[in-house]
Amino acid sequence: MILSSKKVLELCESMKLLENLDERESYPEGVGIDIRVGEVYRLRGEGFLGRTDRKSPDIEKIADIAKGDREIVINPHDYVLVKTMEKVNLPATKVSIDGGEPRYLMADVHPRSTLQRCGLYLMATKTDPGYAGELTFALTNLSNVPFRLELGARIANIVFHQVVGEIARAYEGQWKGGRVATGGTEKQV
Repeated sequence: MILSSKKVLELCESMKLLENLDERESYPEGVGIDIRVGEVYRLRGEGFLGRTDRKSPDIEKIADIAKGDREIVINPHDYVLVKTMEKVNLPATKVSIDGGEPRYLMADVHPRSTLQRCGLYLMATKTDPGYAGELTFALTNLSNVPFRLELGARIANIVFHQVVGEIARAYEGQWKGGRVATGGTEKQV
């Protein structure tokens, strides 16, 4: 079951499901909540994904709204990582929605259609029960023209779902807390 945006806002009040929402989201459309870009990173160097070890490329922060940066230009075929201003707090335990059967919550993120209309491709993932932190997505300019992105702009829409059945365990991964890169080789948990 997908949660309505009104129900999500209620859960933001009662359990801080999403923190740091934009004022505009006090009356959102449909079932999702728009989330904004707060930081932008460029990849530096090479990465590795093995069966037990991994290393993400080193990163360079190229824009941060908290430091007063206003916008960046994403040139054709550039690839950047964008981190949200909002923090997600998905409980590791089941939650009862409107007195119904308690269930876990998870989230899916979808790009806003304006990105697609401008030739940008946002790569997002699901977010499992137990995750807490800002979200990081990849953004690439597939067009042949530069694109200006203002920090604080709404770039994605997050939709929350109830999970039917038990999960083996809640998310305990190393990306929890909004970490953007590994900072070196590490064992995967």
